[in-house]
Amino acid sequence: MKLSILDQVPVLSGATPKEAISATLELAEMADQLGFTRYWVAEHHDMELFACPAPDILLGLIGSRTEKMKIGAGAVLLPHYRPFNVTERYNLLATLYPKRVDVGIGRAPGGSAEATIALSGNFLQNVKNISADIDELVAFFQQTFAKDHLYANVTATPIPDFPPDLWLLGTSEKSAKLAAEKGMSYVFGHFMTDKDGPAIVDRYQKRYNGKVIVSVSVICAATFEAARKLAERSYMEKKKHEEKHLTQAKGKAVRDRDRANDDMFTEKLNAQYVLGNPEQVHKQLQSLQAIYQADEIMILTNTPDYESRKTSYQLIAQACL
Repeated sequence: MKLSILDQVPVLSGATPKEAISATLELAEMADQLGFTRYWVAEHHDMELFACPAPDILLGLIGSRTEKMKIGAGAVLLPHYRPFNVTERYNLLATLYPKRVDVGIGRAPGGSAEATIALSGNFLQNVKNISADIDELVAFFQQTFAKDHLYANVTATPIPDFPPDLWLLGTSEKSAKLAAEKGMSYVFGHFMTDKDGPAIVDRYQKRYNGKVIVSVSVICAATFEAARKLAERSYMEKKKHEEKHLTQAKGKAVRDRDRANDDMFTEKLNAQYVLGNPEQVHKQLQSLQAIYQADEIMILTNTPDYESRKTSYQLIAQACL
């Protein structure tokens, strides 16, 4: 089974952004030694819980600390950027780390409405242009503009010996259809949606038989109960942080809110998490891979502390790799 890691670079309770980045570098070094296939870093903006608004910068460090794994963005939020700029940055990474660089393309904003406007202006209009932007991005990477095109003589230097591999990320029929139309490999965010993922991926593969990665939230511990407690603590820490930015309710409203939080966690736990001891996690991942007919599983593990996150990946590697 091919397993990979998606890292959101979480700033856990009591930690600083610098400590979060140090934990990411340490985890990447360990993952490389354990035999994970690739290590992707997510992009977020104006979010205290996550420390990486610029995956390409962090990937430069991760690449220097690792030797075998592929490294990449999960994702480059393309509506924020011009394709030429993205190509330059990832061509540079691919020059430094030959045959190891991935570019995952997404179209989510990755932050608040205000942060999105500050970053790229009219984001919704940019999203409407994503099909053309993907074509332009591919043309820059492959240097395939027609001779009469405005960019025919523009080169996104440096040109690596081995260009990055392109992937499209999504959670919907629309993203799967776009990936098939563009002839791109597809990453489905199982952990982000309650939609019928296997059906969406199946239709993608019928339109275009490309490679498929399914990204899943996983927490592995010595026992199922220990894994569940880690998941619950992580979920409640996140909710507590979110509530700091909301008007505090009182009395019965608080009790109703807390009860709703518990119900939401249980529902999310059952639908989207893979939890358990190493044997249980291995079986669940094998089942998901079979259901999706996926080439690879990409694991997102967020726990309340960096040590239990490392342990989770270690146990998964021992059971599955």
